[in-house]
Amino acid sequence: MKKPHWQGVFPAITTQLHKDGSLDLDATAAHADALIQSGISGLVFLGSLGENQTLTPEEKRTVIHEMVKTVFGRVPVLSGVAESSLAEAIRYARDLETLGADGYMLMPPMIYKSPDARESLHHFKTVARSTGLPVMIYNNPISYGHDITPELFAELASEKNFVALKESSGNPRRITDLHRVVGDRYALFTGVDDLALESAILGIDGWVAGTGIAFPKENQYLWDLICAGKWAEALEIYRWFTPLLHLDVHPKFVQYIKLAVQETGLGKEWVRAPRLTLTGAERKSVLKIIHDGIAARPKLPKRK
Repeated sequence: MKKPHWQGVFPAITTQLHKDGSLDLDATAAHADALIQSGISGLVFLGSLGENQTLTPEEKRTVIHEMVKTVFGRVPVLSGVAESSLAEAIRYARDLETLGADGYMLMPPMIYKSPDARESLHHFKTVARSTGLPVMIYNNPISYGHDITPELFAELASEKNFVALKESSGNPRRITDLHRVVGDRYALFTGVDDLALESAILGIDGWVAGTGIAFPKENQYLWDLICAGKWAEALEIYRWFTPLLHLDVHPKFVQYIKLAVQETGLGKEWVRAPRLTLTGAERKSVLKIIHDGIAARPKLPKRK
């Protein structure tokens, strides 16, 4: 397997739905096109933000089949793999290879919050060995109850398919510890929107962005400033962006970000049960954050 050079912004795109909860593939494709036009480097479909676990196996495969056609090689297409059993994770990973995906973001088994590192490592290694696809490991102990520490990432380093990791522990110290323990073995992505600048200062290769899918041009511009080392300008954008980025770290981040996507004209807010769309005071509060952000949107230079 040729090791891919994954870096830059890899947004975790939502799965767009009709009001009745059925897939809206045309809207998902249109949103993917808008993100690609903003200058992103890759796309992650069917992650947590993509409501992976509320879709049927057939729907997941349909989404990837159609999005591979839509993206048409312009950027790498990744899918989240969040199956609850090892067997189903292997089956889906193999199907992704057949469907033409460029890789996948591997989550731990979602309904089993195991504190046993041996079990976590077994799951990750066995799924990775089932295909030739490159893998981004997703570490989110806050949400999923599995903490892949820097020392455990060192144990996984011998598996050639593991090429990147998405660090979402919420602890920026991990960035330095990862550099210290595993060096540059993996492409290192942050997955926490409101720690993006802090993580970048400590040294990352990319950003699996959430809220940025509603503000793709601003999100990409922030990343470009970071890459250019223009820290003062990046900080100015980041301070505007931060109230919006906070939407990514709430338990209802799917509803919040889908509402932001709707308000910026890039999709709709409809979600799949057990999630429900926002109502009442909560909806008004989130809308105010979104509308304040839209009103204060910074003027960006034209992309070259």
